[in-house]
Amino acid sequence: MYRVSPFVRRFAHALMAGIVLATLWVNLSPDSYYDMLEWRLADLDLPLWLAPLPVSLTPMLIVSHFMMPFFVGFIGKEIWEALILSRGVLAGGRALAPFAAILGGAIGAIAVWTVTGALIETAEEARFGMGWQVPVGGDVVLAFFVARRVFGAGHPALLLSLLLMIGFDIFGLLLTGLSDPQASLRMIWLLLPALSALAVWRFVARDPGPAAPLARRRRALALWPYALAGLFSWAGVAASGLPPAQGLLPIIPVIPHADRSFGVFAEAEAFLHDPLNRLAHLLVKPLAPMLFFFGLTRGGIDLGAFAPTTLTLLAALWLGKPLGILAGLFVARGAFGIRLPANLRRRDILFVAALAGMGFTVPALSLESALPGGGMTEAARLGLALSLLAGPLALALKRLVHR
Repeated sequence: MYRVSPFVRRFAHALMAGIVLATLWVNLSPDSYYDMLEWRLADLDLPLWLAPLPVSLTPMLIVSHFMMPFFVGFIGKEIWEALILSRGVLAGGRALAPFAAILGGAIGAIAVWTVTGALIETAEEARFGMGWQVPVGGDVVLAFFVARRVFGAGHPALLLSLLLMIGFDIFGLLLTGLSDPQASLRMIWLLLPALSALAVWRFVARDPGPAAPLARRRRALALWPYALAGLFSWAGVAASGLPPAQGLLPIIPVIPHADRSFGVFAEAEAFLHDPLNRLAHLLVKPLAPMLFFFGLTRGGIDLGAFAPTTLTLLAALWLGKPLGILAGLFVARGAFGIRLPANLRRRDILFVAALAGMGFTVPALSLESALPGGGMTEAARLGLALSLLAGPLALALKRLVHR
């Protein structure tokens, strides 16, 4: 089993530090905390063809729109390599079982959210099915932080847990953008990331071959063309009305990459020098403070906000998503003969499903657009915080089973 790079643990520490500080701040001085979130640093007078709604730069917007795309691109790179590289953990038919688990978990979370909300939701602004996008996402860094202690550093279940949480995060963001009732979707803008990816592949990234001039081969290894294409890609995704956090994903497939995969977040990737891994290496240090600021702006948990929405979210994350994962794997194996990942016992799958009930980063991004705000949003944020208790509970159960 490969070694996972220690920067993932640093990401978890930074995110938790931001959440803890934000929670203390919002409970001790809520007025100053919300003033900080809504502090209008500048009002951007953009043309209507670019932004149909007024745009004000606030700390929350800067973190969500300008910082989180780097994190989503960072984890998207791992999924892409796992799918297309030699020895990738999702190459060929090996992607079928994780895909079935992700699809089943998403359906289970949405179904339980909808049914539970219809039964117990009392908020006046609530509508049937509102907010179903929230429990689809997960939390890569915090789930990994706990999963490493549950399974150990070399256990194959740790890799499966990472893959599922990355898949839930990207799938949750996509569903949030496509189903946001407040968004003004203008899909024509998606031509910009498509053209940016095509241009950088045609003129820079395409393999020049051994007979190409030295300058041509060096240009393919330079990083600035891919950074420029990423900027245009982000602008196109943001202008389309989809979550700007997904803005860098369209460029990842055209960036030259290594020949083989060493694993998700593998420590060995630090010694690779292809453009895709070099760009990822440049992001490792900045991502820790970015996640801290994300926890600070999105992690303020009002401890007095408990409401039916809190229970609805917990039911979706703790019941719907784990049961959906198990059902997806069961159907995939029974109906299509898709085998579970090698060297995993059924007990390991149960723990992986339980840890998928932890959700914070991407669900916290979905709250603002999926829910109407106010008490309902804060109650859901409290539910996200409580969902993290699935980690310590799984760890305690694992130790009990060993005894």
